[in-house]
Amino acid sequence: MPDRKKHSKKPNPKQLKWLKRGLDQAGGKLPLFDEQGQHYDTRLIRACIDHGWAEPWFSNALKPDWIVCKLTKKGRDFCISALP
Repeated sequence: MPDRKKHSKKPNPKQLKWLKRGLDQAGGKLPLFDEQGQHYDTRLIRACIDHGWAEPWFSNALKPDWIVCKLTKKGRDFCISALP
């Protein structure tokens, strides 16, 4: 059976919540940590990158396993269209 997640055209609620947090940040920077201070799951971040909603911004020399990302135009468009 094909993997439906890879072909999703819209972010799921967790992905959308993460992406929306970049709307009011300089350059669309996406957070590394959630509101409770927990590191976002790398699978969530990579899925957003794979779909083109986010892109790696720069490498963190102190924490190379952390993926610092920013919104893409596609990601920003989804977030804006999902605003109430």
